[in-house]
Amino acid sequence: MIRLYSLIAAGLIAALLGGLGYMVLTGSDQAGLGQCRETSIAGGAGSIGGPFELVDHTGRTVTDADFADRPVLLYFGYTFCPDVCPLDTARNAQAVDLLTERGYDVTPVFVSVDHQRDTQELLAEFVRFMHPDMIGLTGTEEQIRNAARAYRVYYAAQESDDDFFLIDHSTFSYLMLPEHGFVDIIRRDQTPEQVADTLACFIDNA
Repeated sequence: MIRLYSLIAAGLIAALLGGLGYMVLTGSDQAGLGQCRETSIAGGAGSIGGPFELVDHTGRTVTDADFADRPVLLYFGYTFCPDVCPLDTARNAQAVDLLTERGYDVTPVFVSVDHQRDTQELLAEFVRFMHPDMIGLTGTEEQIRNAARAYRVYYAAQESDDDFFLIDHSTFSYLMLPEHGFVDIIRRDQTPEQVADTLACFIDNA
């Protein structure tokens, strides 16, 4: 009987140590990513991101699963944007080039929030101008709205009597990693070098 109790106790201790080990490993992984994060995310990183279905600049229907195998730098904007979107997207393209020089492979993705004007042709021209590896995404109003909601992106078209209306929208970029999904937001005041350093930190510690 004493031997049985000893075996049970040993089993409980092993289970406890295994659980603690799992928590330590999990905590280490989170701590490793946490040291790269420069922003505080309300609700945590798990509250941002989710499934979407859109159409890329070549006319192919894609989903979030098509980007799950690579690091992605995601931005929501529109091609008619007069200043903010071109600057932010160009900054992201420069950061991707810096990362390429360091041996990292990151895909820049531009999601249009302008389903009325951003045709496949316009989107293709825009992303080709910004970066040869950039992927442009658009879709129906509902598809874009669902994708924006998943990433907690705000956008709203200003009232106008013509086709030259502006769209107010949030200006964060979103870093996605394989097996992690969304890990951090990139602010528009960060330089290409700072963005590249942040992305490299996350990729190295993921």
